[in-house]
Amino acid sequence: MQLEKFNVYNEIIQQPDLWRKVYKDLSLIKEDVAEFIAKSVGENGEVVFTGAGSSFFVGEMVAGIFQKETGYSSKAVSSTEILTHPDHYIATGKPVLLVSFARSGNSPESVAAAKTAQVINPDLSHLIITCNKDGELAKTNKLINKFVILLPEEANDKALAMTSSVSSMALVAILLAHITDFEAQEKQIELAAISGYKVIDKYEPHLAVLASKDFSRAVFLGSGPFYGLAREAHLKVQEMTDGQLICKFDSFLGFRHGPRAVVNDETLVVYFHSSDEYIRKYELDLVNSINKEQNPAYTLGICEYCDNKSYYSSVIEVAGKKTGIDDAYLMLVYLIPVQLFSVYKSINYDLHPDKPSKSGAIHRVVQGVTIYEYDN
Repeated sequence: MQLEKFNVYNEIIQQPDLWRKVYKDLSLIKEDVAEFIAKSVGENGEVVFTGAGSSFFVGEMVAGIFQKETGYSSKAVSSTEILTHPDHYIATGKPVLLVSFARSGNSPESVAAAKTAQVINPDLSHLIITCNKDGELAKTNKLINKFVILLPEEANDKALAMTSSVSSMALVAILLAHITDFEAQEKQIELAAISGYKVIDKYEPHLAVLASKDFSRAVFLGSGPFYGLAREAHLKVQEMTDGQLICKFDSFLGFRHGPRAVVNDETLVVYFHSSDEYIRKYELDLVNSINKEQNPAYTLGICEYCDNKSYYSSVIEVAGKKTGIDDAYLMLVYLIPVQLFSVYKSINYDLHPDKPSKSGAIHRVVQGVTIYEYDN
């Protein structure tokens, strides 16, 4: 099959080169962004990452990294929650920087959530990271103290599923977390790009075979930044199969507390492994426990390099050795095999990968949400 005829496939395989472009573009404005963030957060403020769907999962992927590297209190809250419960999540009496991720910026909740947050805290600042220069979120004049970062046009995915947009927006946040040692990040991006192309070149045929297998459910597990990745993976596969393959996600330790009951002999379990040896001890304990006590149909380990390949039905080693790539950038590479798997699984279900929703219930830009004025 000529996969190049599908936008989503091209948007997946372009990502390593796109990451290099994102770095170059951001390097031109990094001083201005750094100054805006410092003024917006101050000494005692906090950073709230927001978005809806995959854009929110980007926030979950990067919030912990941002807090660790900058020292700013950071959290991820979906724009859908901010819209209905703004006083639960937006602090008052201190500076708040609301970082909004958006592919199109035209989803009904995008501007509405930002405006509502501003009602709760009039001193709130807005950092908008978007792929669409013509989107309402980028163009609106209803937000005060706003800074917009526009990604390259290639990041504005044409397909229903978000792929390039997810990794590119996550990369911007990772780079902002390292704004004080920005130049040093170019090596990390190069390692990620090389690993990304290795995944495409070496493992795409294997992922096509894996997608042809018969699963009734799939589980994606990751911890720390990989928790947000696992959540994005579960959505990507579920929406690309039009809900025919039911997916779950969790952290490695969290999965032990009941959710592992979902694993049966019709389940695909995908493990996103950290490069940190301490963290991997906990991860491998769970892998061994599931192998001994449950009987999943198939297990896939995704790692920088895999300690014990015999623990899994198969593995994807994105580097094959210790390279020094940080987990933040490894996370970007890990997106690629899941995205490729979702395309092949979509085809396996006789769906169109660019628009897999047969009923039309899922749209590229969410529709049908009525926005109500918030009364503070």
